[in-house]
Amino acid sequence: MSKKSVPRRLADNEAIAKAINLRVSPRKLGLIAGLIRGKNCEQALADLQFSRRRIAHDVKKLLQSAIANAENNHQLDVDKLYVADISVGRGLVMRRFHARGRGRSAGIEKPFSHMRLIVREREAKAKTETKTKTETEAAKRRGAGKRKEGP
Repeated sequence: MSKKSVPRRLADNEAIAKAINLRVSPRKLGLIAGLIRGKNCEQALADLQFSRRRIAHDVKKLLQSAIANAENNHQLDVDKLYVADISVGRGLVMRRFHARGRGRSAGIEKPFSHMRLIVREREAKAKTETKTKTETEAAKRRGAGKRKEGP
């Protein structure tokens, strides 16, 4: 007998990719994460392609992996994908020492990071012909439809 399968934690329109032990500090990786968070996948790939940061190459590979997971494993439309969530976590820290003068030493920390990236498929928006109540009220406040008369 085998164990029961674990239910899927993500929604049906989402796919995930993870990268562990990236050799960069979480603070520096967070800057790249903020660069692509919420963007269309095509635009995010272009931003990572031309980023001057060293770790952008690894983040680009992670994004391509998430897109491939969405397409092949979950049959999502690649053109509708966007970066829904990207989170950065702290990994292990290598500690080294640097010899200083007069027999002393100084510590050197070489941090690692983890990254989790979720892509989601955009839903098609239903266009409504009628104006909503809030749009009508906003138009009234702006004075839409009023004409000044006289000199």
